Amino acid sequence: MNQSMLGVAVVGTGFGQKVHIPGLQAAKGTQVVAVYHRDIDRATQIAKMHNIPYAGDNLTELLQLEEVEAVSISTPPFLHYEMAKAAIEAKKHLLLEKPTALTAQEAKALYHLAQDRTVAATMDFEFRFVPHWQRFKELLDDGYVGNKRLIKIDWLVSSRADASRPWNWYAQKAMGGGALGAVGSHAFDYIYWLFGEVRQVMGKLSTAIPQRPDPQTGELKPVDADDTCLILLELADGTPCQLCISSVAYNGRGHWVEVYGDRATLILGSSNQKDYVHGFSLQGGLAGEPLAELEIPQRLAFSQTFEDGRIAPFVRVVENWCKAITTQTPVTPSLKEGVYSQLLMDLTHQSHQSNQAVEVPSLVDFLA
Repeated sequence: MNQSMLGVAVVGTGFGQKVHIPGLQAAKGTQVVAVYHRDIDRATQIAKMHNIPYAGDNLTELLQLEEVEAVSISTPPFLHYEMAKAAIEAKKHLLLEKPTALTAQEAKALYHLAQDRTVAATMDFEFRFVPHWQRFKELLDDGYVGNKRLIKIDWLVSSRADASRPWNWYAQKAMGGGALGAVGSHAFDYIYWLFGEVRQVMGKLSTAIPQRPDPQTGELKPVDADDTCLILLELADGTPCQLCISSVAYNGRGHWVEVYGDRATLILGSSNQKDYVHGFSLQGGLAGEPLAELEIPQRLAFSQTFEDGRIAPFVRVVENWCKAITTQTPVTPSLKEGVYSQLLMDLTHQSHQSNQAVEVPSLVDFLA
């Protein structure tokens, strides 16, 4: 092992094998030294396929390996809390997939534990690292739109529109399944990143496909996780924000963020249904003028791109994390941002259940 590299264990081999392993192997400063799977034969197969030195089916033993200095976790959400807690308690730096946990209280506990153990813990909120999104952020911060009047976000895709797609954990609310956890977690993070804190949330969640076939028996099993979310937010500065998410929208328009101000309009969006990073465009127009494509500065471009668009921003997440570890400085996004995203998800569920708007505490107050 190269001693100048951060030794990382990959826990979770679905998204982990598609994005985490290639991203960690491509990033400067990291080396994948171990892989975990509950089935040792599968773990061994994956390790051999990717030239990873250690394969294991026991997380406790894996965390005791001297070569393992950090852990990336991309397992289903219902496993996040216990696995992340074990990694932090073992004083391993942490890279955690969204959603952070099953509840904001679990996420808060992980945040405080990481603070106590002085562990660098980051979240894979990769939109913060996509060039078009970074330019969008710069223009907003520079006051391009003036005073915001309305923010409108659509994330309408067909990834789960086929009712024959098999039933699994994703179909179960108690397991952290559903569109809100899958992509709403991203949306809540970038709303916080781009626009600041939220004062109030009102949500309506629905399940358009109430049954899916069991992959073994074909028997239809109940689905209680949301596949469509209609959410109205009031930002701390009073700006209204409309968020519409659906994973069952055939020919949905894709992912669009529109900001309307008293000076100009900015529209960031992609209609790419196959890859949620590739395909973004950024348009802007001053008041009374037509929208025009805005150039993305070369300084923001990826140094390397991949067929799977998710890998390049993930590499940036990893390198940002490594820099924080090396320089012993705070990392952003951290578990703090993960807590806020989870809090907004929890309050959306609360609003849906009570059928009324819910006040959002400040992040400082919630973490206290």
